[in-house]
Amino acid sequence: MGFFDSVSKSLGITQSEEVDNIDEVIDSVEMDSVDVLHEAADFYVKPISLHSESDVTVVLDELKAKNLVLLNVSGMKKNTAKLKMVVDNIKTHMHKINGDIARIDEDKILLTPSKVKIIKTKRH
Repeated sequence: MGFFDSVSKSLGITQSEEVDNIDEVIDSVEMDSVDVLHEAADFYVKPISLHSESDVTVVLDELKAKNLVLLNVSGMKKNTAKLKMVVDNIKTHMHKINGDIARIDEDKILLTPSKVKIIKTKRH
């Protein structure tokens, strides 16, 4: 079974129905949410790139949905003052929702919703 057969089956399209263009069936926004290889999960780890202050809304929406966020801040590293302000804003929100935040590396920050904590000590 090929990829398009899997997508067709998950969308309820039989082989007898012809689809000239997959965009007629599902647009690219919807394709991001369709995972034909795995079962649906209660929560997800979502990678998000931070390019502007408006991206914070997306991050906060994902945390409200109880998803974990792997935030890539490399897009804002040129403006360190703005990056610091945005990260401080996110930290304040994380405190309010009883979430957690941890720096993974120079460019990535892990954010968790309430009741999910990050162990920050290293084991040797």
